Amino acid sequence: MNDSAPTAIPASARRNHWMNQVATHAEMKPDAAAFRFLGETTTWRETRDRTDAFAAALARRGVAAGDRVLLLTLNRPEVVISVFGINRTGAIAVPINIRLTPPEIAYIVDDADADVLIVEGPLAPLVGAVAQITDRIKRVIVIGQAGEGQDSWTDLVEEDLDGFEAPDIPEDTTALIMYTSGTTGRPKGAMLDHINLYAQSITCIRANNVVDESDISFLTAPLFHIAGLGSIAPNFILGIPTVIHPLGAFNATELLDAWEREKATIVFNVPQQWQVICADPTVGERDLHLRIISWGAAPASDTLLHAMADTFPHATNVAVFGQTELSPITCVLRGEDSLRKLGSVGRPIPTIQYRVVDEDMNDVAPGEVGEIVYRGPTLMKGYWRKPVETAAAFEGGWFHSGDLVRQDDEGFVWVVDRKKDMIISGGENIYCAEVENVLFAHPKILEAAIYGRADERWGEVPVAAVAVAPGEELTIDGLQAWLSDKLARFKQPKALVVVPALPRNAGGKVDKVALRAADRELTPA
Repeated sequence: MNDSAPTAIPASARRNHWMNQVATHAEMKPDAAAFRFLGETTTWRETRDRTDAFAAALARRGVAAGDRVLLLTLNRPEVVISVFGINRTGAIAVPINIRLTPPEIAYIVDDADADVLIVEGPLAPLVGAVAQITDRIKRVIVIGQAGEGQDSWTDLVEEDLDGFEAPDIPEDTTALIMYTSGTTGRPKGAMLDHINLYAQSITCIRANNVVDESDISFLTAPLFHIAGLGSIAPNFILGIPTVIHPLGAFNATELLDAWEREKATIVFNVPQQWQVICADPTVGERDLHLRIISWGAAPASDTLLHAMADTFPHATNVAVFGQTELSPITCVLRGEDSLRKLGSVGRPIPTIQYRVVDEDMNDVAPGEVGEIVYRGPTLMKGYWRKPVETAAAFEGGWFHSGDLVRQDDEGFVWVVDRKKDMIISGGENIYCAEVENVLFAHPKILEAAIYGRADERWGEVPVAAVAVAPGEELTIDGLQAWLSDKLARFKQPKALVVVPALPRNAGGKVDKVALRAADRELTPA
């Protein structure tokens, strides 16, 4: 036997996914903080040990590679550790939006074909309501006080490993099934693998210019959205702590208290939250350490961007744009460009390929409207058990985002509408997002949405549904007069509907299906 003959290195020793990243930090800095939640610290060693214990407990209860495990949870470290433990067995984590109704949750349970559900104590009553619709759930694991016939999460992570050996998990193994909001129909489960999540991490590191271990990441986004899990994925590569903020009614003062107490440096909020934060009377008195202030999910007005710059002059403003199927970030707009390119979602990130194309997949010229299509390492594996929908989304060899955009000579992208949300009036295309972006700047309007109403003469006309500031009034004549120098006449709303608040789906997006359905019942202003 030749002792100098090379020995094959096990593939498991070379893996790069978040389970191995956690194991690395557990070895190198075991007592450093991996998570902070309500003042309590979970170390990297504790995170690894609980991940392994939870994986072993799941395996003993029959969970195997490829199985789906559902999560109906709020925000806390146990949720992330549960995802790690599920993936450690080779199974797939399926987070469920807690704002869904029992029938909507039951649809996901059946579609995912899953029989194990992890639920947080306060949400346990939802499980009973879901069980009245589907009998697929066979085992319930409760984070908190378990009831009769349920397992306690704490008891599971305190069980012995009992000889458990985790299987080798290739990076192309599906880690998550994230269900889209389903604004055009039933939700579809986007399958994201560990390659997607690693590529997403590189995107975040580049966008936020994270280069060392001194940052402290602060999580406000819900973990049942890819914006939550996707935004903290780089933390497990870098080994920086993640401060998890509990979900609940948004309170700017409490959030500022937490930022100050935890010395947060990287934060993300949606524009509506930033508006309240900047207006908080205590914000100027704070000893904050913010380095990156990030936003996304909705447009930000120039007024808000100026307010963010004035309130946090030493922080870099970063806007991110994307969708679940892309893990999710596809475009980034950095602070130095936010006002110069007002309304843009930024430039496409260099870790993906993209094109802006017409209906025949021909590239359109800068300034022309086309659909932005993608491919690259952040692109999902496909829709769970939906080969027809997957093939349609990837027609022509590129993923069709459904976003109609235009791009300028510098490569900055403006989203003008969702492809299926375009109004054709008198032969003219009206892109709802373009009109909405103008309405957001109206001093009396708090929120606005444009949708189409059938019209005998024009085929379809745009209607504006708006919520106005308390004590304010708005008429269609007044709105059109204000728009006269801001939008071409054919783009201007032909009717105005004033509502207390716009209807939104469980993902927080304006529900235009509901607006159209209620149009006959709403009273035009």
